[in-house]
Amino acid sequence: MKACGLVVEYNPFHNGHVLHARESRENTGADVVVAVMSGPFLQRGEPAIVSKWARAEMALRGGIDLVIELPYAFATQKAEIFAKGSISLLEYLGCDSFCFGSEDGRIEPFITAHKILSDNSVAFDAAIKSAMDAGNSYPTSASLAFKSIIQNDDVLDLTKPNNILGKEYVSVALKNSFSIQPYTIQRVAAGYHETQLSSESIASATGIRKAIMEQKQELEPVAGYIPQSTRIGLEHYLSTYRTLHDWEMYWPMLKYRILSSSLMELAEIYEIEEGIEHRFKEMAKQATTFSDFMAAMKTKRYTWTRLQRMCVHIFTHTLKGKMIHNDLPSYIRLLGMNARGQEYLRTVKKDLPVPLISKLSAYQKHGIETDLRAAQVYALGLPEPYQASLMKREYESPIIIK
Repeated sequence: MKACGLVVEYNPFHNGHVLHARESRENTGADVVVAVMSGPFLQRGEPAIVSKWARAEMALRGGIDLVIELPYAFATQKAEIFAKGSISLLEYLGCDSFCFGSEDGRIEPFITAHKILSDNSVAFDAAIKSAMDAGNSYPTSASLAFKSIIQNDDVLDLTKPNNILGKEYVSVALKNSFSIQPYTIQRVAAGYHETQLSSESIASATGIRKAIMEQKQELEPVAGYIPQSTRIGLEHYLSTYRTLHDWEMYWPMLKYRILSSSLMELAEIYEIEEGIEHRFKEMAKQATTFSDFMAAMKTKRYTWTRLQRMCVHIFTHTLKGKMIHNDLPSYIRLLGMNARGQEYLRTVKKDLPVPLISKLSAYQKHGIETDLRAAQVYALGLPEPYQASLMKREYESPIIIK
């Protein structure tokens, strides 16, 4: 069986994701589509709108065959580390290919970019440092450095989020001589960060979440942009847990964590550097909402995304010494599968290079405690008894089988 891997967040699973899964299967000739999906907290430093279990079930109903979790130590990181964890897990699972969305749908510019940057890594790093010393954010600096080195008309546009991630996916596969092969398809309709819903049937997850929250968690305004199975899944989550998740619900707890911690304690949190703990303290005293806090925190040097990731690490109390820098994932956490995914897993299970976790109570080794803490903290946004119910789901319930 041929397998194609997708790196996803499904926040929530929408019509664009259905298209991505279908075209990835067709373009790669895959029998099985495997999704490696972020857990409770996401790459842009946000809590997922619903739990990973609910999102995995939506994915399985929407055309995905097998869903595994990207550990917190990779899911809440900059593009390079996020990609390293994701593509490594797909390689572990024996996927023949991976497929991502990009601006023009051609893989050649990504491969060219990797080769040129590999040959000019010292100059590239120096150009990034120079741009950052001038006060630019890391993404802006990387884009400027990239353009200064790759001087041709077919240069990859690294101002686009999909291209940034795509370049890192391809680099991980090529740099590590993985057998998994890269593919890309053209992203259609709404852009990655597009916040407005158009007349088309495809909108960004950002726009869908914004519409849901602005309408007091009503789903009717987004009905045309999500599969019926996603709508049913969101409705079920609302009826089960009484709310969807966003940063505002966690703000009182985050504010408490910031104000009750000393400057020295904040400085020990992963990604807190250059004295920004002072700014966290000062702005937390003044802000009444998370959005107000973020607007006050934002600077040219620190992007909204980077600041949100800092907030996630403060909230989960993730210390610098506990996060991964150079390691690869040490386990595969299985979230769900259908019959086709189950059949595929049987064929590769004996050759997996790391443990496969299907029930957490059977695996208590070092390395997974960060994931557990993130899941528990994520559940704190819910009222009781739903909070305890979601925490219990992490340990006791079996994987999802469709």
